[in-house]
Amino acid sequence: MSGARKHPSAWHAIADHLQHLGAGAVFGLPGDDMDLLAALEGTSTRVVLCRDQRNAMFMATGHALATGRPAVCAVGKGPALTNALTGLLEARSAAAPVVLVAGGTALERLGTGAFQELDQLGAVRPFVKWAERVDRADRLPAALEKATAMAVGGTPGPVYLEIAEHVAGEAVEQPGPWRPPAPQRTGADEDVLRATGRLIGAARRPVLLVGGGARHRNADRRIERFAELLGAAVFSTASGRGTVAEDHPLYCGVSGLYTVPPADRLWQETDLVVALGSRLEETATFGWPDRMRLPVVQVVSAEDSVVTGHPGAHVLGDVGRTVRDWATALREHRPAGDWTDRVRGIRTELDRVADRRTDRPGGPEAGEHGVRVADVLAGIDRAVPADRVLVQENGLQDMWSYFFPYWSCGAAGGSVVPSEQTPLGFGAAAAVGVALAEPGRPVVAVAGDGAFNLFRGELPTLADSGAAVLYVVLDNGGYGWLQANLDRVCGERSRFAFTDERPTGTAALAGAYGIGHWRVDTSDTLDRALAEAWAHCASGRAAVVEVAVSLTDRPPGVAQPAGDFPTKHQ
Repeated sequence: MSGARKHPSAWHAIADHLQHLGAGAVFGLPGDDMDLLAALEGTSTRVVLCRDQRNAMFMATGHALATGRPAVCAVGKGPALTNALTGLLEARSAAAPVVLVAGGTALERLGTGAFQELDQLGAVRPFVKWAERVDRADRLPAALEKATAMAVGGTPGPVYLEIAEHVAGEAVEQPGPWRPPAPQRTGADEDVLRATGRLIGAARRPVLLVGGGARHRNADRRIERFAELLGAAVFSTASGRGTVAEDHPLYCGVSGLYTVPPADRLWQETDLVVALGSRLEETATFGWPDRMRLPVVQVVSAEDSVVTGHPGAHVLGDVGRTVRDWATALREHRPAGDWTDRVRGIRTELDRVADRRTDRPGGPEAGEHGVRVADVLAGIDRAVPADRVLVQENGLQDMWSYFFPYWSCGAAGGSVVPSEQTPLGFGAAAAVGVALAEPGRPVVAVAGDGAFNLFRGELPTLADSGAAVLYVVLDNGGYGWLQANLDRVCGERSRFAFTDERPTGTAALAGAYGIGHWRVDTSDTLDRALAEAWAHCASGRAAVVEVAVSLTDRPPGVAQPAGDFPTKHQ
């Protein structure tokens, strides 16, 4: 057959398939045999050798979210695989198409107490869309193509491929050319489109909710045009930020937990939510009115993301195609002018909030000491070009960036956030993958010091990779969310503590690897530090700016942490 090839080993076949995928990088900590690296030696595929398998998965997930294409992570067997499971959990929750390739015990040694033997398929299956072990060389090409198709198809997500040791060195016959790796975007059922189109057309006060499933599906701004056709308010989920232009006059912020007044009023007044690519997670629906009286039309790519329990309907299909088809069907629609005016008025009020924030960047600091986080975000906005991607964590102070308009992606900016799982350290590591996925585009990671400390072991990886990320580390002395919860339960005189004022030691570590470092303890040095750090990054080198912040400087409307979620001011 035309295109048939013979590869000298299984790992050479994998290396060739990676070239076919156009994988910009492979992240990982390969097994002791080094066979994958030997196979990749003569290729142009970038390999990012990490210090920790979990961080390797986080980096691959960031890369996949930034491109919408499959990313690849490679690890060894046994504990190397189990170290990667937290990363797999995050990739699955974030719907990131990551292919995890691992070594595995040879078939003839299974059940003998072999070195690092583990039922690896059993360990990974709860975290992946699909998992397979390759025990025969002739089955590897089919397994590689199935892995890719599963990763990008339907609801994207991670897949797992295990290469048994006895197969690794065997020649592989590839029967034909590799299949195209692009996902197939399915259109919605025409009857469902018509029925849901009628629901949308009948709504007088619609809201569009743009979720992470709409990423890479709005290049022509069709979602904004659809909102204009409907006269709808536009919100995004945290994972959907960067999809629509946040300077659009109908955009009113982030849904649920992160909605700020006066935009929260729109959720009490709407008569229909059109959810585009959102699984309606708890943080996205936090504070919504009674679920049983708010109709939702939900568009998702596969059944596993459908949410029931409220009135409305769901559409299975590609977000971009569904919006296009609805817009065509509703092209003669005339929106309710009073609702559109209401939405635009709310947006004008939000713009005033943004103006007040930027008008006083050197204003009084919150709490006992430190720089206000709102000033830090305003400083980043001034220092870094508007097409930057902000990669975030989800702690007590770094959560500020979720609250529009205290941070805005504008029309050109991007955003990557942790999923509902919010694993500590994800954003710091994922930023490396994002930067390598979008070379030349500014990437800023905002992380609390607790999250950054989990990543610090990868500073040599950061330096070696050439990822010129600007890290802005909000230093509140440790784990601020946990400390605030401890104070709530035990009082401020508890014998336990999650925070403490002590030197971080980051300056010496950063300096050892050629990474720029700045320390900011007062507002008057903030702008200069950020400008110098960004200039350092623009020259092609990573930088870290540590900023002292106060535990009491909480995002707008947040009274105090109360377990998993905060209580909010009424």
